[in-house]
Formats: sequence, structure tokens, C-alpha cells
Amino acid sequence: MKKYRFTRALKIITFVVIATLAFGLLVMHLWNWLMPAIFGLRTLTFLQALGLLLLSKLLFGGFHRHVGGRGWRRHMEERFANMTPEERERFRSGMRGRRGCGFGPPAKATSERAPV
Repeated sequence: MKKYRFTRALKIITFVVIATLAFGLLVMHLWNWLMPAIFGLRTLTFLQALGLLLLSKLLFGGFHRHVGGRGWRRHMEERFANMTPEERERFRSGMRGRRGCGFGPPAKATSERAPV
């Protein structure tokens, strides 16, 4: 079991390193191809491209945990199992009409407008 964990961790680390190098090279080449010609800016080195990539991740993407993942279905099943029947019905009625939720056909919306 430990050998499997080690090889899996090694594969993940290798993938992260290769992806970082590839994205760094991509940023460097795109910058050096476009920015000097369009805006008259200087060219970047590889390390500057990695720094720019990190800066853009911090500014625009952040380092948050991505929602979803592998255990989301089990988590939702546990939450649904712990609900009272009234809470389940309220949940189902709230989910009706949303696409892909699996609680039957969308509810027909009735528009009861007051006369103006």
C-alpha cells in the first residue's frame, strides 16, 4: 500500500512540475511574441514568466479549494439521509425546475400578476 502511495505521489509531483514548466514556457513565448511588437515592452526570461504566472494566479485565481471533487455525491447523500421528511420535501421542491438535478420534470411556473 505504501508503494502505491509513493508512486502516486511521485506521478502527481511529476505532473505538477511538467505542467508548471509547460505553462511557464507558454507564457514566456506568448509574451515575447506579442507584447514587444504590440506595446513595445521588454521580453521576459523564463523565471520572469513563472513569476508573472504566479502573480496572475494570485490576483485572478487565488489558491482556494475547488468545489466538487470525488466525495461530493457521498456527502450529499449523507446530508439527504440526515434530513427530516419535511426538509427533504422542501429540498426537492426547491430543486424542481433546475436542469440535471434528477427530481422529475421542471415545475410549470404560473404567473399570477396583479392587475395594473
